[in-house]
Amino acid sequence: MRTGELARTANVNVETLRFYEREGLLAAPPRGGSCRDYPVEAVSVVRFIRRAQELGFSLREIKELLALRKVTRAKCSDVAALARNKIDEIEAKIDDLRAMRNALVELVEGCHGSDPIASCPIIETLAKDDPSLADSRLSNQKTKGKHDGNRREN
Repeated sequence: MRTGELARTANVNVETLRFYEREGLLAAPPRGGSCRDYPVEAVSVVRFIRRAQELGFSLREIKELLALRKVTRAKCSDVAALARNKIDEIEAKIDDLRAMRNALVELVEGCHGSDPIASCPIIETLAKDDPSLADSRLSNQKTKGKHDGNRREN
């Protein structure tokens, strides 16, 4: 299967295939003359990579997943462990995003809208040389979230 055909079939562009090759995710195909001929299985590998990326796996993690597929003694629990680690990482990002959102909400609530720009609390906070205010707002939000236990909002 030629490069362009693989790219179309897997719904990626040719540069993506080259990138996957450089990163060691996709084996470089043998060259048939001046053309590259990929095996038909390359389509499923590229689709696997794309789906894993959509779930948030890094290229390093995808490499691990691809390698596990080839280990005959590997267990589903090996993959589940990687997935659990990814879930923990996603949960931490969600917590960070909530803290950032809450800090911004607090700043917006402190803005009266009619004040001149020179006294805008949002601008004042962002312009301060001491980043501890923004950091403390985020830290306070993170601390508040930790006291909520494992409860997650939807």
